[in-house]
Amino acid sequence: MLELAILGFVAEGVVHGYELRRRLTHLAGYARPVSDGSLYPAINRLVRAGFLDRRAEPGRAAAHRNTLSLTETGRAELRRRLREPADPEIADFTSFTVLLAFLRLLPDRASRDAVLRRRLDFLDRPGSFFYDGDEPLRENDMTDPYRRGMFTIAKAHSRAERAWLREILEE
Repeated sequence: MLELAILGFVAEGVVHGYELRRRLTHLAGYARPVSDGSLYPAINRLVRAGFLDRRAEPGRAAAHRNTLSLTETGRAELRRRLREPADPEIADFTSFTVLLAFLRLLPDRASRDAVLRRRLDFLDRPGSFFYDGDEPLRENDMTDPYRRGMFTIAKAHSRAERAWLREILEE
């Protein structure tokens, strides 16, 4: 997810590390701040793989700052990751929002729609947070008001997301 977001933001234009970190933090929200300990190793991996080009430029103070730009190989990799997301990137809401943030960078509608259909198929499958053995517990089975709240919120969110997905796919 982090590498996809890095590639996506750099695809939008040349950016330096601090600005990239700010954009990533805004995308992920306060619940998942991006630390330097995860950001810079991910950038280094992408540079080593030939997906990003890093250049030192003069900074405002005496220290230089590194700017990042996307290589053609990086653009191809970004499109591959957007076109062929792993199952967890479809199932996990936070990962899926990263896909959505950059899905417009896929040039063909058919590929974008295929990703959206995978998410809709996932949402249309019955699921639960809690199980009794192999049997999923339903909202009405919950006596704990907080677990019931989880079901209520998830159900409302899922209903809204499925409606949006169907609307986009019908356009």
